[in-house]
Amino acid sequence: MHQGTDLISAPWGVQPWPAEVDAGDGDWAPPERDPVARLGVVLVNYKGAADTLECLESLLRSDIPLRVAVVDNASADGSDRRIIDWASGQQPYTPPEGPLGALSSPPLDKPVPMEVLDAAEALAHAPGARLLTLIRSDENLGFAGGNNLGLRHLLKDPAIEAVWLLNNDTVVEPAAARSLLAQIRADPAQGMIGTVIRYYSAPEKVQALGGMTFNPLTGGNAGIHGNKPFKAPWDGRAAARRAACVLGASLTVTRRFVDTVGLMGEDYFLYFEEMDWARRNRGRFSIGLSRGSVVYHKHGGSIGSSAKKGGRSAQSEYWLLRARLLFYRKYHPLLLPLIWVQGWAQTARRVLRRQPDSVKAMTKALFFRPL
Repeated sequence: MHQGTDLISAPWGVQPWPAEVDAGDGDWAPPERDPVARLGVVLVNYKGAADTLECLESLLRSDIPLRVAVVDNASADGSDRRIIDWASGQQPYTPPEGPLGALSSPPLDKPVPMEVLDAAEALAHAPGARLLTLIRSDENLGFAGGNNLGLRHLLKDPAIEAVWLLNNDTVVEPAAARSLLAQIRADPAQGMIGTVIRYYSAPEKVQALGGMTFNPLTGGNAGIHGNKPFKAPWDGRAAARRAACVLGASLTVTRRFVDTVGLMGEDYFLYFEEMDWARRNRGRFSIGLSRGSVVYHKHGGSIGSSAKKGGRSAQSEYWLLRARLLFYRKYHPLLLPLIWVQGWAQTARRVLRRQPDSVKAMTKALFFRPL
């Protein structure tokens, strides 16, 4: 069992490897002694430059080398320009107030070496010598499409062993990447690896220990150990065994997994992509948890996917219901009528809550009409 510690009061910097990780007898150097970037990271930005910059300020303090790709998903709000100006030092960065501000404070030295590519260039060329790549997509590819663009670019570098798909509305500990890479190397059977995800607004609480459970009768999912105190004891191996999939806010896939299973399914656009990916795996690779990797998640800021009752935006309601129906049509066709009826019941509740925009959006989702 793991007894959680209060990270906020702990010193920053190098943390010990998770107890279950054994460096083994491989021919690679331990992460902290390897000068070559072996872990890639993809951030998808959609009208969230402020969050992306805070994430980058924390991520680029990692104590191992990384290759980072930021995919701007056709934000059309100047996000790409803000990221470029931040990297060059023309736009100052001010760390947020509060205890988590320490993860991005003081601001990184500038300039941050960065190359800027369009989607075609990113797909045609391996990452260059620079630490960071900004990929400008000329269309909104959705969560899966944006991550796939970054994945395909980073995996052109043969040194990359795995790619960490990280929500842009997160901040990470300096040791998170090293612990993650050590966990990946500890067990080659792992294909999808999660991290400990804590709420940014309530860091004492866990959003998920890596993954989620799934109830096929309702289509509902829940973060493992979700909303429980981080300090409460928990078992990392048991959490990994319980996971139906890894939560997409912080999901790492190995090169072998991508080569075998393929890229993330783009037909969902938002939601259920990680569940579909795990289902397509068909047990060929196991799910792992890096308990030494801690991520703080702001949870649903870009599209309004609030967990609070009545707090979801109409756009979020549409994509979630549509994705659930697509998933059931693909994997549980006999249960699809049940989920469709439940979708109508959820829509009726939005009528009672006087949320006409959500009612309209969800009705379209029930018939697979465009938003």
